[in-house]
Amino acid sequence: MSLAISTPKTTCWGLSDPSLLRSLAYVGGCWTAGTGGITSAVTNPADDGHLGEVASLSGTDSAAAVDRAQAAFPEWSLLLPQHRSSMLRRWFELIIEHREDLARIMTLEQGKPISEARGEIDYGASFVEFYAEEAKRPNIESVTSHLPDAEVEVWREPVGVAALITPWNFPSAMLTRKAAAALAAGCTVVAHPSAETPFSALALAELAERAGFPAGVFNVVTGSAPAVVEPWMSDPRVRAVSFTGSTDIGKLLYSQAASTVKRLVLELGGHAPFILFSDADLDLAVSEAVKAKFATSGQDCLGANRYFAERPVYEAFCSRFADEAARLTVGPGLDDPDIGPLMNEKAVAKQEEHIADAVARGARVLTGGKRHESGRLFFQPTVLCDVPHDALILHEETFGPVAAVTPFDSEEEVLRRANDTEFGLVAYLHTQDPRRIFRASRTLQFGMVAVNRTKVTGAPIPFGGMKQSGLEREGSRLGLEAFTEVKYVCRDWA
Repeated sequence: MSLAISTPKTTCWGLSDPSLLRSLAYVGGCWTAGTGGITSAVTNPADDGHLGEVASLSGTDSAAAVDRAQAAFPEWSLLLPQHRSSMLRRWFELIIEHREDLARIMTLEQGKPISEARGEIDYGASFVEFYAEEAKRPNIESVTSHLPDAEVEVWREPVGVAALITPWNFPSAMLTRKAAAALAAGCTVVAHPSAETPFSALALAELAERAGFPAGVFNVVTGSAPAVVEPWMSDPRVRAVSFTGSTDIGKLLYSQAASTVKRLVLELGGHAPFILFSDADLDLAVSEAVKAKFATSGQDCLGANRYFAERPVYEAFCSRFADEAARLTVGPGLDDPDIGPLMNEKAVAKQEEHIADAVARGARVLTGGKRHESGRLFFQPTVLCDVPHDALILHEETFGPVAAVTPFDSEEEVLRRANDTEFGLVAYLHTQDPRRIFRASRTLQFGMVAVNRTKVTGAPIPFGGMKQSGLEREGSRLGLEAFTEVKYVCRDWA
């Protein structure tokens, strides 16, 4: 295994601590190019500029990472929880200390506005802080015995090696949310970041090394997903897999996990409805509608995709929503606009496809609708109105800065239409009627319901969806328990 350390050959990063830039994978406490010495290019979506080359490891290298994680597991799992907690706490402190550099790395490789990148670093760090505390919580439960002369206990023990597969749209927060929970539970980790945004994960590995994690406890394996992930799915030593990404890939991992009966945590696609009743605060609703659609340039599984506005306020909402969207700025992330570039050409083409289909079926473009002059991967913030039920955009996740608005006439109708999807991650509800809030929150088939607001996520809450939006939950105590097994012990004192 190579111990050489290299950094991307580029002058555009402008970091205070250039050693955060790593182009080698991190396995078993060493920085490695793998056995083949193959690399893959990473580009800046804002200008197609070449950011650097990152090691692309093979299936053999990926299996070796499991070797190292498995070897580290016994000692790590038996470590006093207070010691695991202190290392997580130190990791959190280092992330906060290097917030600006981490945000800059993210913006350059992912494209999101720098202020959003800073927010993601804070958000990601909050999970490390949260699980540093949770690691110290007692995990033993006393149960009143149902047998004479017996004492009954229920223990939670770490499941083993956990494989973490993270996406490009939140390259830091999705890794910390998964890794902090797994590490706090006593698991060791092999992580695979998206090939489009590996530098953020490698910077976190550098800080984890500085925080004192023992060799093999936290491993970041870069390369193509088939080469890296497929060996993990068939390896019985990998006992848990946590994945954030598309539903199609989630289904594939689900089937691959069956052969070794792995524990699965899947955070998959979303198709969020935004429901506006006529009694709602329209000013608030318009403001929140913009947040729900255009954060992360619309590339967010929590992003609202279908906007339902009750008929009495429909025209006013459409007009004001379009006006606000038209005011949004578009440009490179380091300029801190409202909207940055999309991740790739495929994402841009999907915006064009959904708009063309909706317009062909009778929808109107109130603002936007085209690529933006800032560059090849930039798209205008777009609002469509009068979108018919059979339009693609009302049935597929757009994952970009295009909002589709359609009217409704009754509570029963809109809740039925909102639930008419195989996705069930989050729903946004705007009304001032407390009885309606209760009825709708109960009826909506979504793992999370946001009432008169958009931001609802955070370290203490269980993040996840229903139906084909995923399995299990991340964040909260439940996020830690997902990486544990339950052991029942019955002791006879007679």
